[in-house]
Amino acid sequence: MMGRYPGMWGKQGAGAVHEGQPLWRRSSMCGNESECVEVAVREGQVLARDSKALGRTPLGFTASVWTEFLHAVAQGELNGL
Repeated sequence: MMGRYPGMWGKQGAGAVHEGQPLWRRSSMCGNESECVEVAVREGQVLARDSKALGRTPLGFTASVWTEFLHAVAQGELNGL
């Protein structure tokens, strides 16, 4: 699961910035949909936002909390919520 942490996406990964702003990424499963969760890494935090509400302040998570969340998703622990 560690390879799925956004900070591990290489030189052009979610830790990159563009014109001083976080480089937001979304799952390839979103395709051309506009209703996706986007993630970025900035200042040691994983940021998450709703692609439909770009004006809202993104949520910030520590790397360990984000990794725990990804693990829970992968294990199906959040199914049915």
